[in-house]
Amino acid sequence: MEVSPSGAGSARVVGAACALAATTAALWAFSLLQAPWTSLGWVALVPWLASVDQVRTSRGALVLGGVLSATFTAVVFSWFPRALHSYSGAPVWLCWTMLLLTAPVFQLQFPVTALARHLARRAVGTKVAWLPPVASVLVFVGVEWLAPKPFADTLGQGLVYSERLRQGADLAGAPGLTLALLLVNECLLAAVVAFRTRGSVLALRRLVAAAGIVSALVGYGAVRLHEVRAATRAEPLLVVGAVQANITNYEKLKAERGAYEVVRLVLDTHYALSDGLLREAPLDVLVWPETVYPTPFGVPKSEAGAELDAEISGYVSARAVPLIFGSYDVEGGREFNAAMFLSPSAREGGAPERAVYRKSKLFPLTEWVPEALDSEHLRAWLPWTGRWSPGPGPRTVVLRRGDGRLLRVAPLICYDSIFPSYVAEEVRQDADLLLTLSNDSWFSGTRGPGLHLTHAIFRSIETRRPQVRVTNSGVSALIDASGGILTDIGDDQRGTRVMRVPSATVRPSLALQWGNWLGPVALLLAVLLLGGAALGGRGTRL
Repeated sequence: MEVSPSGAGSARVVGAACALAATTAALWAFSLLQAPWTSLGWVALVPWLASVDQVRTSRGALVLGGVLSATFTAVVFSWFPRALHSYSGAPVWLCWTMLLLTAPVFQLQFPVTALARHLARRAVGTKVAWLPPVASVLVFVGVEWLAPKPFADTLGQGLVYSERLRQGADLAGAPGLTLALLLVNECLLAAVVAFRTRGSVLALRRLVAAAGIVSALVGYGAVRLHEVRAATRAEPLLVVGAVQANITNYEKLKAERGAYEVVRLVLDTHYALSDGLLREAPLDVLVWPETVYPTPFGVPKSEAGAELDAEISGYVSARAVPLIFGSYDVEGGREFNAAMFLSPSAREGGAPERAVYRKSKLFPLTEWVPEALDSEHLRAWLPWTGRWSPGPGPRTVVLRRGDGRLLRVAPLICYDSIFPSYVAEEVRQDADLLLTLSNDSWFSGTRGPGLHLTHAIFRSIETRRPQVRVTNSGVSALIDASGGILTDIGDDQRGTRVMRVPSATVRPSLALQWGNWLGPVALLLAVLLLGGAALGGRGTRL
């Protein structure tokens, strides 16, 4: 990347720019999650990696990595500035500026990988040709685990709609698929280099290695897919009525109609849609989305609020069906984003039994501000910052079916679902089912709901548990233990679904037992390799 007055220096700059453009374009196409573009994930990084191998200084490597962070963010997350503008009211240009300035932080794997690759190559030269690419792969995966990522994105998520390839996620989650993608990219780059310098035989070996990685992943996926299908029973685990009313932008509606009228509209709509489901089929439970009841339930702030609480409880008792819905919970002056579980009383005429799950993983700033940053000045500057408190952590809730059978549910609210270890911890508490409530309405019309659904699919694969996902405006879905979407309600649509949750007992996965284990292991190995290379290089010079 170093600018030089010579023609060779200019050629390197042009070559680096072309490599960045090619890799960025390929990653953008890969992120569309549509065949045949998803096949580009196996080759997308080759131009950029080849360019990194040509840089002469650490600064040049960092620049190549930093620029790819920015271009990758700009094309893959181009929807986010518009969503942030819609939510906060901040100017679009400011939202874009914030996105691009933070790109090297939130996509730190690119600059750190480029630097590690350059340093490894400088330390060992051509004596240990395998070390720079192996170190690059390990650093990439390790840094993604270590560095902050608001959307927890990783390249392996691009394989989500490949039925066989995605099954490999039960070993090490989506990062395991990222590892496979990176290794294949390295093998293909090594094949190109070998063909140019050392002949076609060595290049063919590199191509065979790449094909072997893909074949192993496909073979493993076929075996696990067969196991899941063979273990699936005919009788459903649970019959769920899911309601997606597509009522959005509560704040705007409140300004136009008043707070009470908005809550009245929301409840009446959900009652009507739920009654339609109850006429359609016998249900074990009704599920409404996150924050559908936008006020504390059970701790009313007014007489009108108490009446609405009683009305919801009365609905559960009259219909004799459990109801799960998103609301707020209050304790000790703190407010929580919560999921309410209401079940008809076992005593005739008794009040419904209630259980509560409190969301633990809150989105920074919009839902929660760390105490170290919180101040009146910050809230005056960013009036849309949230005031919720995080819940106590992973827990399960017992749900009683209509036939009296008890099921243990792993509840998740929105952002909870993007943390693999959190979900695995809930499932290890003997959960039979993942139940996700979400409100993705401020992402509606963008690629945000699809990304959130991708996370949900991987959580089901990693834990080998079916999942009911109910959202305010989409995408609501029933996901089986293989990650297959059995039924869904699309983005920005109103609809209901009777979801017959499949029951399958599949042998436990490594991702369930160990959680998000690959990242720290990869980082440790990378440090050991790079440290050994640095010491070896110093010893040679001495």
